[in-house]
Amino acid sequence: MAQVNPTVGDLEGNSEIIIDALCRAREMRVDLLTFPELAVTGYPPEDLLLKPQFVERNLESLDRIVGESSGVNLVIGFVDRDSDLYNAAAVVANGEIAGIYHKIYLPNYGVFDENRYFSRGREVQIYRIAGVNVGISICEDIWQETGPAGIQSASGAELLVNISASPYHYGKGNLRLEILRARARDNLSAVAYNNLVGGQDELVFDGNSLLIDQGGNLLARGRQFGEDLVIADLDVDSIFRDRLHDPRWRDGGQILAERKEDIKRIEISGRALGGVDPKLPERHVDNLGYPSEVYDALVLGTRDYVRKNGFEKVVVGLSGGIDSSLVATIAVDALGRENVTGVWMPSMYSSSESEQYARDLTEKLGIRLITINIGKIFGAYIDELSGEFSGTGEGVAEENLQSRTRGNLLMALSNKFGWLVLATGNKSEMATGYSTLYGDMCGGLAVIKDVPKTMVYELSRYRNETGGNPVIPEGIIDREPSAELRPGQLDTDSLPPYAVLDPILEAYVEEDRGIDDIVSMGFDEETVRRVIGLVDRSEFKRRQSTPGIKITPRAFGKDRRLPITNRFVP
Repeated sequence: MAQVNPTVGDLEGNSEIIIDALCRAREMRVDLLTFPELAVTGYPPEDLLLKPQFVERNLESLDRIVGESSGVNLVIGFVDRDSDLYNAAAVVANGEIAGIYHKIYLPNYGVFDENRYFSRGREVQIYRIAGVNVGISICEDIWQETGPAGIQSASGAELLVNISASPYHYGKGNLRLEILRARARDNLSAVAYNNLVGGQDELVFDGNSLLIDQGGNLLARGRQFGEDLVIADLDVDSIFRDRLHDPRWRDGGQILAERKEDIKRIEISGRALGGVDPKLPERHVDNLGYPSEVYDALVLGTRDYVRKNGFEKVVVGLSGGIDSSLVATIAVDALGRENVTGVWMPSMYSSSESEQYARDLTEKLGIRLITINIGKIFGAYIDELSGEFSGTGEGVAEENLQSRTRGNLLMALSNKFGWLVLATGNKSEMATGYSTLYGDMCGGLAVIKDVPKTMVYELSRYRNETGGNPVIPEGIIDREPSAELRPGQLDTDSLPPYAVLDPILEAYVEEDRGIDDIVSMGFDEETVRRVIGLVDRSEFKRRQSTPGIKITPRAFGKDRRLPITNRFVP
């Protein structure tokens, strides 16, 4: 299984990555090499699929790959065109395409929108490859209990190959493993699950490809959040023996009779390749678990977003608080200290403690720190607005002017030096609107946009404990969070404590629970109503916000699409 990191639309570059993996597999005398879903185009290509020239060039790229494939049988994801578009897998043997499988189950929930682009496949296929009966499917096909896996195994498939582009959220790896183990045991078939890896806009694909035997035992695992070539030997004879002792898999034949899909058998080769195979290197890949997997997802998502969009360096506004400190640390781990610049922008309300924390952080990270005082700029704003603001007293407008001044300065540095601005707002702030439009919300990527505040603390402690020398000063982690936009300001002046706020947000945003349901969980009704009101009124802000890396089951953006104009009370 070639666990590769393609870039959407980079058809030439993706082809190079695929051919390189193909050559390495050929040297290892691999009988069957698989690539992820839509590996040729990158996933998800979205409205690029509406451009005929994109589809045509994807087919040309596939032809190029097929021309380089002698000596290796391939399963590779691409976009097929046949009166309509199909999310497809090409099965390649002897330097030519032996067959094409079209994805049957097209997901149309969460971040997925495949019904917009693709037609549903109707044919279930079995290929005889190197003497083994192989059933091919794509991503969602194997998540469905009544999907093609049962039909394929009942018709003799000993190996179920599933090529996938399954986006990450924390805990999803364990869910996948349990589902694939169930498919293997239920069908008495080995399962090879080849997942995509890399960042694409808001999504991160975690790799974590899996090879599971017919008993549900894990034989091999791909790296999490990194490219990998997973090579393993499969004992097909043991599958036949197990089926003789447990004929339940034959019951799938009844399913076959009831289904409308056609089943097609394609013979590729009747025996395995001859000669002596090289010894396989030992593999040992640990499952990361929480919170390390979340941290690694943010690092990969940041690196790929920055690099794939043509940037080299980033800039982060540092406040001496935990959010900006975590973002700067992730940026250094993703891009290297030489590519990260911090900017300290004090006002008359900034504390000496915050300045010291910002300086301590940059020293520990080894990054450059620029200091730009916003006092004079803010004063110029206030002077110009003094006529209109006369008699109103200071309030949110003045606070937001400070934030917007900082946003303007960061964008000026970005324009002048080509640095990508990393926004530092977290999910708790994005949910409740505790952020300033065109101020701290500005930037090219919001690294922790999908990270609740309580998780920000957990990730910061994790990084300090596992990354060698602690880089985030303990004082930053221990201090009360404050925007420092007015004297003595604390986040709790405007929001419930984060230990209360975050569970309410999870229940409302991720689980769609109503007010009564959340109150029944033990939360104060007035607090619940206030939080939900903040979330609903802030939809217009989120619609204009910087894209951020998805790490929870339901992120703002593609996952959650609500109208801005909305009077429904849950």
